[in-house]
Amino acid sequence: MTQETVNGPEGTTIDPADAEVIPLRKRDRDAFGEWVAELPDADREAAESDDVAEGQVVDLPEQVYPLSLAEMMKAKDEARRPILPPWLTVDAERRAFARWLVHHYRETGAYHLVRVPLYSAKLTAYAPRGAWRWSASTCRWVFDAEGAPIRAAAVQAGDAAEYLRLSRQRNGRVKLRATIAVLAGALGLALALAVWVLAPAWVDVLAAAAIVAVLGWAGTPADRPVIEGARVKFRARKLTSDIVVRAFVSAGLTTKDQGIAFPRPIVQEGDGWRVVVDLPYGKTFADALNAQDRLASGIDVAPTQVFLDKDVSSARRVSMWVAGTDPLAVSPGRTPLLHTDRVDFWKPIPWGRDERGNEVMVTMLWLSLLVGAVPRQGKTFSARTIALAAALDPFVRIVLFDGKASPDWRGFRKIAHRIGFGIVPRDGVDPVEHFVDSLTELKADVEDRYHRLSEMPLNVCPEGKLTPEISRNKRLNMPLTVVIVDEVQEYLQHPTHGKLILELLVYLARVAPAVGVSVLVATQKPDDKACPSVLRDQHQARFSLKVGSWQVSDVVLGAGAYSEGLDASRLLRSHKGVGVLRGMTDEAGIVRTYLADGSDAEVILTRALALRTDEGTLSGDAIGEAAPGAESGSILDDVAAVLGRGEDKVWSETIVDRLAELSPETYGPWAALEPKPKAEQLTNALKPYGIATEQISRRVDGKTVNRRGILREHIAAAITERNRNRVAD
Repeated sequence: MTQETVNGPEGTTIDPADAEVIPLRKRDRDAFGEWVAELPDADREAAESDDVAEGQVVDLPEQVYPLSLAEMMKAKDEARRPILPPWLTVDAERRAFARWLVHHYRETGAYHLVRVPLYSAKLTAYAPRGAWRWSASTCRWVFDAEGAPIRAAAVQAGDAAEYLRLSRQRNGRVKLRATIAVLAGALGLALALAVWVLAPAWVDVLAAAAIVAVLGWAGTPADRPVIEGARVKFRARKLTSDIVVRAFVSAGLTTKDQGIAFPRPIVQEGDGWRVVVDLPYGKTFADALNAQDRLASGIDVAPTQVFLDKDVSSARRVSMWVAGTDPLAVSPGRTPLLHTDRVDFWKPIPWGRDERGNEVMVTMLWLSLLVGAVPRQGKTFSARTIALAAALDPFVRIVLFDGKASPDWRGFRKIAHRIGFGIVPRDGVDPVEHFVDSLTELKADVEDRYHRLSEMPLNVCPEGKLTPEISRNKRLNMPLTVVIVDEVQEYLQHPTHGKLILELLVYLARVAPAVGVSVLVATQKPDDKACPSVLRDQHQARFSLKVGSWQVSDVVLGAGAYSEGLDASRLLRSHKGVGVLRGMTDEAGIVRTYLADGSDAEVILTRALALRTDEGTLSGDAIGEAAPGAESGSILDDVAAVLGRGEDKVWSETIVDRLAELSPETYGPWAALEPKPKAEQLTNALKPYGIATEQISRRVDGKTVNRRGILREHIAAAITERNRNRVAD
């Protein structure tokens, strides 16, 4: 070898002269030969080549060790099917099955109960026919009519002995059966007379009804049953492998020669069937997704009854649930919040049900939610259900703004910390300016929370994160906060404040959830112009109701949703309040949100007001407390008031300190911040008026110091413009 030493284990070196050549055993040579034979052509040629320089390092093949016995047993245990089905072991499944069972028999009983008069009329009408059938059957039995063809055959054959034997047998039968019939008739007549004379009238009526019912049942035509089915049967009542194979062949996902594999049996799941299929090699879940309508046609059901789920274990494995009826056309019912006295918003809340009827629990903790849909599909009602749940937790602060000023949110006036409607000034109040002031207040609160949480001791605030105890401590003033903005595009497209509102919402959606401030934004125009992607992308959770196309669905749900089988454009116009939820949990799926109409919302909000009054947690607009910078004189007048005579340029930090002295309740929280956040508060508050800060140089202790500040002339120009606009209005 050309190398003088060879690296040994643990950093040691080995002299090649001390090395010993050990010949390979036949077993080892055979194993090496088999390994070389399995290599690709290029690698095999290199392995068999003798062109290896002396001293050249050659990588050994990676050795694959077989699974240990424990690993094999664990893998087999994980592959075992559960002893009991989920609807017996999982609480949610068990409750869903019990609800379905009660609902099924209640509806079936009510269906037949209202049709009892119809059934009675049918039985009465069929009773004469039944009496005739019974009389004819009795006569045929008494006179041995069933033996007549045999006796006739004996006559035709001319077999006199056989005919005589059959005649004697018939005479004996007729004599016995006639005696039985006469005795039964006499006994029945006597019993009927006794009942008629001795029994009460209601027994006579009951007996007559029973006789009529029996005769009517006997006279019912085979093609017109008395009792109708309470429900339309699923056309393929039992989903079989033949039907599934037919569907995949007709969809072009396989051929009759290839076929498909069933790694698990077809089982009934809820009001439908669960099918797991392995497609032919080369076919993927995306192919099945593109053929979903053809699959539904092959199974002979509506497309809205077929749901495809991706299987992470294989790209060609498809899990399919086929519903008996369209589950999305069935309302999940009214919200359980109607019967809930109080909600703990730290725990998941009931929002609706999935396509299988299981309850869907959601949480707004540590995330932001984007809701999108075309108009009149239940977008506002879906968002309002979450807001109503937040209202029933008296320690949750609600900030709510509705861009279209609809009546859907008006009831929240009594409890919301900040609230506003529309974009048109009314009664001397500009709702857009109020929205900007509220967002600015929120941003300052979020920044303050980060500072305070990081400074708290670990035994009070583990890892610097908000806890239920901290959020409910009124002295600390850091409650869970839910920011709800409906029809956000109206605010984002505002000519004066739209850009600043976008910046503030992006900041809050990105940063605020980590300190307990969640953002829920709803829009019917999720395009880049009305709701830019820079805002949409900050939302971890997405909920899309009916939209116009799969491209729009991907805009709302996020890129790649369509390839995962999530397409809100497949929903029908009749599927109101139904949407696709993504990002709230590890699994995405359909949610049929609970309904809370205007009267339900009023009941819940009245209860919420009583809770907050008892706990003393009403604040902000609910009790007339204005946001910082939102007083009648506005921040422009306050800044002008603290500017000294002859001061043309003043640092932002200095102005904030003066504002705090002027109005401690309003500007005190700003002055308590660090220098940079303190200056940013003033910058954000003045942005809506077109006032920007500039670098201002001053001599401090003989040194030049540059800091951001404002110019008096800009304040004066903004006040003049504001007053001119007020006169024009």
